[in-house]
Amino acid sequence: MKRPRNKTLVEKARRTPWLVVLPAIALLQICGCTVGPTYKRPTAEVPPAYKEVANWKQAQPNDQNLGGNWWEMFQDPQLNSLELQVNVSNQNLKIAEAQYTQARAMLRYNRAAYFPTINGGASATRNKISSNRPPSLSTNGATYNDFQIPFELSYEVDVWGRVRRTVESSRAQTQASAADLASVNLSMHAQLALFYFQARTLDAEEQLLNSTVTQYEQALELIENRFAGGLASDLEVQQARTQLETTRAEAVDVGVARAQYEHAVAVLIGKPPAEFSLAALPLTVPPPPIPPGLPSELLERRPDIAAAERLMASANAQIGVAKAAYYPTISLGATGGFESGVIGTLLSGPSALWSVGSSAIAPIFDGGRRRANLDQAIAAYDQTVANYRETVLTGFQQVEDNVAALRILEHEAQVQDKAVVAAQNYLELANTRYKGGVTSYLEVTTAQSAALSDELTAVNILGRRMVDAVTLIQALGGGWDRSSLPARPECCGKLTSSSK
Repeated sequence: MKRPRNKTLVEKARRTPWLVVLPAIALLQICGCTVGPTYKRPTAEVPPAYKEVANWKQAQPNDQNLGGNWWEMFQDPQLNSLELQVNVSNQNLKIAEAQYTQARAMLRYNRAAYFPTINGGASATRNKISSNRPPSLSTNGATYNDFQIPFELSYEVDVWGRVRRTVESSRAQTQASAADLASVNLSMHAQLALFYFQARTLDAEEQLLNSTVTQYEQALELIENRFAGGLASDLEVQQARTQLETTRAEAVDVGVARAQYEHAVAVLIGKPPAEFSLAALPLTVPPPPIPPGLPSELLERRPDIAAAERLMASANAQIGVAKAAYYPTISLGATGGFESGVIGTLLSGPSALWSVGSSAIAPIFDGGRRRANLDQAIAAYDQTVANYRETVLTGFQQVEDNVAALRILEHEAQVQDKAVVAAQNYLELANTRYKGGVTSYLEVTTAQSAALSDELTAVNILGRRMVDAVTLIQALGGGWDRSSLPARPECCGKLTSSSK
């Protein structure tokens, strides 16, 4: 049985719109252009070498690099255990991870504009037409049903690259958010190391003060015995007792700051301070040599510099978005579905309906709104360029500051060690002179104060060296590298701190 000719023509007519629309979409996308400037990373002034490295002891071997777990350089098992807990429980890190997840979601949202929007629905209505309508209409007073299953398709053809520039900007922002996450990760680990070494420095101070208290107690006992035998005066007894109690007070006072550092470490690893205790471990060894690398490498090793650079790329793409507003917006639309007055015939062939069309809306006059928007986008880009260059300069400054501090403190520690030895010799001589009756106990107390002061200074210098070592590692990026940024963040999985 031959198919009726009119039915064949109807089927061809149904297929014709899609055969025309789909190639038209592809042609417009291929022939379209992307307006706006092509992004090129602006230059930043980079010195050929660090000024402070010339006279500084280099790490051996010289090509040593910071690893991801940079804190392992300090060879401290207690620190290693605490640092690993930061990745799991630190709340600031979780905030940064959530912000990165939001940025990825926004990127996927903007990428959805590459595809058409299709909506569907269903409706059922019963209608009655007024009997008092003009007499020329034959349906006056009629009552009827109307069942519909409509489908709508709308699509903005990205002829001028507005959608592409928007996605480009959003992708760069997402990469900047990934770099921000790396910055927070580095900052939290560095803060933990700083608080940890400061607590250990106070442990060393407390140990020194407690051992000094023991020595002063023995000295007081000796003077009291001499006083009982008529060989010392009450003034000397009071001098010894005053020095003892003063040193005891200093030892107690150390506990205040030490407790605060312990509480800060607890928060960084995500625990209430009441549930955490940091075992006392006096600081005794100097920091390991830190490899600073070349200044040009810093641009690739600091996540904050990478974030600033990605924000430049995002702002550059926004200029293209602003320029695309000067051109017509071309949209394609199609509707189709089924409509019938009887639900039983709703899905039959004769109930089908469709329409296909396109539209173009061109701006004519907007009172300077588009120009203002473009000027704002250009100024925002200029701002990100200045911010990028300032971030680079600040990075170089931080590296130079900490390299200089470590170099100078290392020399100061050597000088201070000599001062400690000299103070101990002075104290031994003063004790000998006092026991021999050559001088008063005042000379002994003066020598004791000088010895304690020099030893406390030596401990503080060691603590400052450890702090500056951690700060230098942070200034160098903590082993991070720009290649860790996801090339297509909308496609990759969750970027966790362990993957950086």
